[in-house]
Amino acid sequence: MLAGVQEHDKQTVYASLMAFCLGDDNDVAIACMISSWQSGNTVLPANAGLSPQAFIEMLGFHFPGYDHTMLVQPDEPVKTSRTDELEDVKNLLLGYRSSKQVSAAWLADILAIACHGQDHLWQDLGLWSRKDLSDLMARNYPELAKKNDKNMKWKKFIYKQLCITEGIYTCRSPSCEACLEYSDCFGPED
Repeated sequence: MLAGVQEHDKQTVYASLMAFCLGDDNDVAIACMISSWQSGNTVLPANAGLSPQAFIEMLGFHFPGYDHTMLVQPDEPVKTSRTDELEDVKNLLLGYRSSKQVSAAWLADILAIACHGQDHLWQDLGLWSRKDLSDLMARNYPELAKKNDKNMKWKKFIYKQLCITEGIYTCRSPSCEACLEYSDCFGPED
């Protein structure tokens, strides 16, 4: 649990957020992330990794009328020495951003921060299943999601795409199927 975050009932926070949603495609995923964040079940820092203004704008867009002052902010910001990497992940996602999704830019920031966690990306984000993350990726970054046609774990897939963008090919096998670490990249995410 993040330092300074009080324990909240995830379902209660989720229900209170959803009571204010207007029906945007990303409402459910963002409500899941925020409610998990409030219960300390994510790696997300203050404002879920957004600037205070962007966080309020995102909440206002997805949950107009919701009193954001009811949310408890963690005491400590995310600690990372990999700020260049954050920008790289964010820029990769934005390069594939759907023009239909207003929140894709906010989500790119949140996803980049969550990539620094130690669990599966869907868990680090506070989503409730891997399918939630796959759906989020398909909605917000559809062309990037289509490239994950072998169902690679999302964090590994994103970083593989960064390496490909930079022309770095570290896999010693001619294809993923022949790699000794295949199960690490493509196995189930429990």
